[in-house]
Amino acid sequence: MISNKKQTIPNPLFGKENFIWMLVGLVVMAVGFFLMAGGKSPDPTKFNDDEIYSFTRITLAPFLIIIGFIIEIFAIMKKPKEGNSVKSI
Repeated sequence: MISNKKQTIPNPLFGKENFIWMLVGLVVMAVGFFLMAGGKSPDPTKFNDDEIYSFTRITLAPFLIIIGFIIEIFAIMKKPKEGNSVKSI
């Protein structure tokens, strides 16, 4: 016997736009960690203050990491669009 009942799939937790924002946040954080890591010194016996305490490593990289975390929080908290979230089978 065939039934005419429609089954509905529950709303997904995250939509496509949420995943795109999460990916953007991860890329921003990865760039921040990459900038913070820096390179290897040619002479390991010398300490170069300009390389270690540069604007990029001390200011820019942590700022990018914090911005990346803020983007991640936004991506998680953003509600998915209501238009096509429920599908019938």
